[in-house]
Amino acid sequence: MDRNKDQRDINHDKAQLARDDKNFGANSAQAQADRKDLHADRVDRNKDQRDINHDRRDLNKDRAERNADQRDINHDKKDLAKDRKDRNQDQKDINKDKKDLHKDRKDLRRDKRGH
Repeated sequence: MDRNKDQRDINHDKAQLARDDKNFGANSAQAQADRKDLHADRVDRNKDQRDINHDRRDLNKDRAERNADQRDINHDKKDLAKDRKDRNQDQKDINKDKKDLHKDRKDLRRDKRGH
């Protein structure tokens, strides 16, 4: 799929066709063969260009999907960091509640004995 090579082939075939038209006439066998070669080269070039365009579309689609995936990953990382922060705060609250519960039980026992 070398587009430059295809274009060089086309240019060569055009030059050859012009020479053969001049030397042998437009309807000569050589000129007809050159036209056939030129047509085949143009068909190859066009097919190659279609393949290139298709590959570009696929590449752009893949990039878009990758970018969307990366955005999702970044969003998930933020959510995870927030969840960790919440979990750590919850654990601190649990530890504080345990400490307060211990003090409350101690106070309750003291109140029961004191009365």
